[in-house]
Amino acid sequence: MFVSLNWLKNYVDISSISPEELAEKITKTGIEVDGIEYIAEKSSDVVVGYVESCEQHPNADNLSLCQVDAGDKRLQIVCGAPNVRQGQKVIVAKPGAVLPNNFKIKKVKLRGIESNGMICSLQELGIDERYIPKDIAEGIFVFPDDVTVGESVEPLLNLNDAVLEFDLTPNRADALSMLGVAYETAAILNQKVKLPNEELHSAGEKAADYVSVSVEDPELNPYYGAFIAKDIEIKPAPLWMRNALIASGIRPINNVVDITNYVLLEYGQPLHAFDYDRFGSDQVVTRRAGQNEKMITLDGEERILSNENLVITNGKEPVALAGVMGGLNTEVNEDTTTVLLESAYFSPFAVRTAVRNTGLRSDSSTRFEKGVDPNRVEKAGFRACHLLEKYAGATILADPVSFDALDRSERTVEMETDEINKRLGAVITAGDIGSVLTKLQFSFEQDNDKFIVHVPTRRGDITMFEDMLEEVARIYGYDNLPFTLPEGATQTGGLTNKQQLKREVKSYMESAGLMETITYSLTDDEMVERLISPELDERHPIPVQLAMPMSEDHKYLRLSILPELLKSLAHNHARTQSDIHYYELGNIFITDEKTVTRQPEEELRLAGALTGIWVSHPWQQEKKQVDFYLVKGIVEGLFDYLDIPVSFEKVKLPDMHPGRCATILINHRVVGFLGQVHPTFEKSMDLKETYVFDIDMEAVLTDYTNAPGYRPIPRYPSVARDIAFIVDEDIQAGDIEETIAETGSPLVKNVQVFDVYKGENLPEGKKSIAYSLHYQDPEKTLKDDEVEQSYQRIVSTVNEKFNAYVRT
Repeated sequence: MFVSLNWLKNYVDISSISPEELAEKITKTGIEVDGIEYIAEKSSDVVVGYVESCEQHPNADNLSLCQVDAGDKRLQIVCGAPNVRQGQKVIVAKPGAVLPNNFKIKKVKLRGIESNGMICSLQELGIDERYIPKDIAEGIFVFPDDVTVGESVEPLLNLNDAVLEFDLTPNRADALSMLGVAYETAAILNQKVKLPNEELHSAGEKAADYVSVSVEDPELNPYYGAFIAKDIEIKPAPLWMRNALIASGIRPINNVVDITNYVLLEYGQPLHAFDYDRFGSDQVVTRRAGQNEKMITLDGEERILSNENLVITNGKEPVALAGVMGGLNTEVNEDTTTVLLESAYFSPFAVRTAVRNTGLRSDSSTRFEKGVDPNRVEKAGFRACHLLEKYAGATILADPVSFDALDRSERTVEMETDEINKRLGAVITAGDIGSVLTKLQFSFEQDNDKFIVHVPTRRGDITMFEDMLEEVARIYGYDNLPFTLPEGATQTGGLTNKQQLKREVKSYMESAGLMETITYSLTDDEMVERLISPELDERHPIPVQLAMPMSEDHKYLRLSILPELLKSLAHNHARTQSDIHYYELGNIFITDEKTVTRQPEEELRLAGALTGIWVSHPWQQEKKQVDFYLVKGIVEGLFDYLDIPVSFEKVKLPDMHPGRCATILINHRVVGFLGQVHPTFEKSMDLKETYVFDIDMEAVLTDYTNAPGYRPIPRYPSVARDIAFIVDEDIQAGDIEETIAETGSPLVKNVQVFDVYKGENLPEGKKSIAYSLHYQDPEKTLKDDEVEQSYQRIVSTVNEKFNAYVRT
């Protein structure tokens, strides 16, 4: 909403305050002022001039030599505008004048003839071309005859105006009108509002002799008023009105259209003017449109309507889409002499539906959608007729025809001083509250500390106590409310274990080189039951189908993050991104009900998908592809970072490579899996060799201790021993490693596999697995016999448990 301060001065006295101060006060009371724009840069020595003569320049075909009366002197000016004529009153910049962009006017010679000044266009005064009427966009601006030669053009062209741009919240529909802004400003400055003149000198004829009104759906159209204006002369609107429209961002057209736009901005009540002679009948019928009924709107577009849309008809065909835009066939033009003026109240629902169905939005629809003041609907019609009578020479017929089932009653809200102070944490007296209500121009009844407030219909946003509480607070002044600290016991804020775990996981994953993604929580029929982790699959989860899915591709809540993660990989791979390493920390949705009667459970999981090259060192001619052990190392590193022991067990899973897949275990409990996606699945998604992991973070959370760990630097030397066992080929190296760590504890600090051998010098079906053992005691230097005893215990335990023997 653009608010011209020169226009606002007509309703409330703001002479004692600057635009900047007013903008700050309005912002502090709840309506944000986005900015202040001045119509034009300040110019000096620019006045109204009268062209006494206009002749052809003797030395140029496209120049005119003009003698101009500038009030205090006569000037000879060479002008290049094609529309300059003798007898015009024009804008004259005298020698010494300074125009926008510091353009200084000097005496010059043009083609050998002296020129003392400049005849100006509106653009040359800094007015934006968007707001200049088409008929005067080319060439110089010509004043009407009633201006005085020699007077400054600043007030005449509104060049000294400042415009405030409001960023309105949806509830403040009242501030979509100049009167609404006037009431707001008056409350802030403790002023009175001067209302516009609506007086008429009606003719003897009655409007009912020319038109009748019929409303078929009063719920959507509770009020329709039809005014008849005869003997209209179509011409430009008065200059002050055009200035006001230009400042508000509306291009002037002609006096009739400009008057309806002016009243729209003044009252916040949309109006529409039909050419009565082109209306097609003497009946106005508002009804729902027929299904697929067509009409052509003022913008020249054909609109296909539905029976949800409300239309204005002549009893036969639509002539306007109610509350949105009029029809092209009844548009006011230069030949119009009689106007049927519509002032109506349309349901916000009906207008909102029409806007949604047609994609057509207008200044009128914006106001109807938010709700207009029911007590201004008819008044706006009278105001427009007053202006038509004065500036279009109209004869207004008596007694407008109307259908009226409109509720104009005011709401009442009860308040108590104690409750207001309790909510605001302030000490506001009953007298202060009464003063606020008086400033707002709300009528009220007071009984000591109790108030019954009658809310005027212009403030449709106030319906309950909390709304009135806000009004009291903002007009009393938010700056006047005391600063208070919360009372009662307080505790230091902090993260929960789950929040801390999520932070640590993200920190590790990103430091490891993976990029976080966020994919859809929804998936399709094909993917919803694929790549489900084995421990989750044992619970037999049932996919949750949406009642109203956005599309077939987003029909189910996901049971695994991986399918959508792989889709993201495929999407980027198809766009020449071959080296991709993604992870996602998000929820899956679990239920065991075929017919869902409760919300599904949300469980946190960590998933990753990697493909392409992991390390590339061109200078060293080194490249490392993503493989099983890389992904396993990332997962091991995560659990080491979280200080949670983890193991792996080879497994075969659907959609996974049968020889490159393992489950992830914590304390012998499966919490996820990792491995290569099955080649056929990779091919179906146009992916190359791709590895994934999926971890149940709810299970990890039970073993996670949110406590900083500290291990002192060892003071005593360590001892390293190597050992190789010959075992059956189906024995897992990780199982032996776990047994060594358990048996050698607490002296064995680290166990690592450094060799696996199959082949010559070994019995058939056997393999050799070699381990490096790291011994250390933080309290003393270990003796050889202590290490040997531990070593022998390990050998004995492993031999017995795995039917193994030491390779010599």
